[in-house]
Amino acid sequence: MKKRTSSDVENSASPCTVQDTPRDSSMAYRLAFADQDFLLRDELRSERLQLEFLKPELVQLDEGINSTVVIFGSARIPEPETATARLAQAQKLADAQPESEELQRTLAIARNIEANSVYYHEARKLGEMITRDTLQTGPCDMVVITGGGPGIMEAANRGAMDAGGKSIGLNIQLPFEQHPNPYITPELCFQFHYFAIRKMHFLKRAKALVACPGGFGTMDELFETLTLIQTGKIAPLPVLLMGSRYWKRIINFEALIDEGAIGQQDLQIFRYVDSAEEAWTTIRAFYGM
Repeated sequence: MKKRTSSDVENSASPCTVQDTPRDSSMAYRLAFADQDFLLRDELRSERLQLEFLKPELVQLDEGINSTVVIFGSARIPEPETATARLAQAQKLADAQPESEELQRTLAIARNIEANSVYYHEARKLGEMITRDTLQTGPCDMVVITGGGPGIMEAANRGAMDAGGKSIGLNIQLPFEQHPNPYITPELCFQFHYFAIRKMHFLKRAKALVACPGGFGTMDELFETLTLIQTGKIAPLPVLLMGSRYWKRIINFEALIDEGAIGQQDLQIFRYVDSAEEAWTTIRAFYGM
């Protein structure tokens, strides 16, 4: 039998053979909490969910945030000046090609966006009113909280800044870029991966919810809140649909009653409002402020 040499042993090394690689450069040697590859494994999803809940929770505790007012709305509704400029551009293009159905459709949408841009001002005004009035009783109550993006969300954060107070932004990672708007208080600007945890934080300290005109995201958050109140999972709170013309056109609650999907009493869970003043008066009355 041929005697094995040291070179034969080296060439036939198995995965369990001691190698010359420095021990402190291996993945196994990394501290678990500092190993991103490890933390991003599928098996660690439950831990990531917990961390995503705990970080904003502990920061808000550290900042002394006691209660919030949630303001939702479309990222696609800009301030009126911008909406008017975009409408003028759409009109110019449509006039140049009146036979184009696509351009006529774009023009009609631009008109609707300009009409709804009034709610940018209303959201900004509401953020300012809430913040200004509650700063007199305590800087950590009724803090404005939004989804942290542009449009209506930006307006509400902007209003809080106008009043000299703090506001919160709960951003979400999306396939397309979304940057936090510049009016969020920096130490209260959070980023989420999981929609579910983000929605938990929207409602954890919420004393009221105001839904301005919006799309899928706004309706997702609105209907989750309505469902939680309807089923008794959370205590009743003011749920205000800002812009009665918009919401009555978009959601036919009466049809849901007619179809037997909800009861007449479920319409008492929310209320339509059309201005910042009406929204804030309703919230104040609910809490006897």
